[in-house]
Amino acid sequence: MKKYIFLLALITISTGLLAQKTTTQKTNSADSLLNAMSGDDANAPVVIFKSSRLILSQTTETVKKHNLNFLVIHRFGDFAGKQGGGQLYYGLDDIADVYIGFEYGVTNNLNIDIGRTTIGGLADLELKYALLHQTRNGSSPVAITLLGEAGVRPYGKYSTFGDRTSYMAQVMIARQFGSALSLQVTPTYVTNSADAPFLPTGAESKYFALLTTARIKLTKHMGFIVDYGHPFSSFRTTANGFHDPLGFGLEMETGGHVFTINVTNARAVDEINYLNNTQSNYSKGQYRIGFTISRMFDFNHK
Repeated sequence: MKKYIFLLALITISTGLLAQKTTTQKTNSADSLLNAMSGDDANAPVVIFKSSRLILSQTTETVKKHNLNFLVIHRFGDFAGKQGGGQLYYGLDDIADVYIGFEYGVTNNLNIDIGRTTIGGLADLELKYALLHQTRNGSSPVAITLLGEAGVRPYGKYSTFGDRTSYMAQVMIARQFGSALSLQVTPTYVTNSADAPFLPTGAESKYFALLTTARIKLTKHMGFIVDYGHPFSSFRTTANGFHDPLGFGLEMETGGHVFTINVTNARAVDEINYLNNTQSNYSKGQYRIGFTISRMFDFNHK
């Protein structure tokens, strides 16, 4: 079933590459979190997503020059099952993970991001570069963004500093089809220290993964999101108690804010953490409510 999901996503993207030029689409620069370019320029980039992060995945969108995006991403505890239910107010009395982060636009295409998540105390530094933008006239049918992350766990007992570190590289490829559907596929490579004590026993320290994302426009300021990830790991299988992270969410844009409320089986927020170790099962009630809040600050002089 997983193979068919990947195949469908890749075929859809490929179909878009061969399609005729898309019709000119209007963007609302006044209400867009990313302050997208307005006007009639046919070469202007298409705003494929409303924010730089969704549920599991980051997006091809970047924060514009001299803008700062403040992020709060929260995961509550299990909604049901042995660790959830009414005794913990369906997970609201518990915390699975919290991420606080900042994304700064060095240029319109280059961002530097920092953040910290409570799981493992993982602190990350990221560089994100928009290599290619989808354009309104179809001269560029897709957007491609590169991302590199270095993560370190500053606390806890480790034999060496290298044991504290993990790294991730991503190539995000996205396209907006018409005005209602946006799709993204993200090939990902994760590497951890070979002797890292935070890894499950027997797990590979280096592996590839694939993230797939879809956003369906519901109204002018609201969209439905599906986010899915699969690590290509011979150890991280259902037979060993692992499950692919999967999330569903409702995204709402309110001026300078984008708010996403979601449900996912992933406890962790950071890609390194949830790809390394997601063992929550939807069928056992091990899913949780979460939310993402993005707030943009403009430090341009004008």
